[in-house]
Amino acid sequence: MAPKTAKAVKKPAAKTARVNDPERTRANIIGVATHEFSEHGLSGARIDEIADRTHTSKRMIYYYFGSKEGLYRTVLEECYRRIRAIEHDVDLEALPPLEALAELVRFTFDYQTNNEDFIRLVMVENIHRGENMAALPNIAAVNSNAIQRLKTLCARGVKEGVMRKDLDPIDLHMSISALCFFNVSNRHTFSTIFKVDMRSPKALTHRKDTVTEMILRYVTP
Repeated sequence: MAPKTAKAVKKPAAKTARVNDPERTRANIIGVATHEFSEHGLSGARIDEIADRTHTSKRMIYYYFGSKEGLYRTVLEECYRRIRAIEHDVDLEALPPLEALAELVRFTFDYQTNNEDFIRLVMVENIHRGENMAALPNIAAVNSNAIQRLKTLCARGVKEGVMRKDLDPIDLHMSISALCFFNVSNRHTFSTIFKVDMRSPKALTHRKDTVTEMILRYVTP
């Protein structure tokens, strides 16, 4: 009789090593917190909820951000950094002045339409009278390039005789932001009052074209 073959001993499956990735963890917390703060505001947002949704702990969140207010302020700054970084990719210098301005308006309209959390966060911070934003030492620097690019664009436009000489880049930036902002911030109340669908593709395209035309008419001599 042939000798019995020894049974192979199964080795226990190796445990998957837990990857310690602080930057990824931090980014995940900011992403979830952005939605939480935009939905519930600073006072209504819950750190417990953010911890649960990110599979972390309150202790870890406080380790990274110091406090609930610290997390909220980080979320605010990151939101502005993101829009300015993406906005910078709009190649204004490669286009004639009026075409470049139209492209910037369309970008702003699309970005704000597709990022309602950003709009709601700005509204939340205005309820707090900008107090948390005032505590961010780098917020002015984060946004300064947007004004500088508009200043350069207006200077080109004036030089080519296609833009007014009295344009103020901050005022122009505010006008663009206001017209694009309203379509998101007031869409629910406006749609209810006037029985219009402000979110349909047709309505969005029409409104974007209208806002673009309004800005272009405003800047021309």
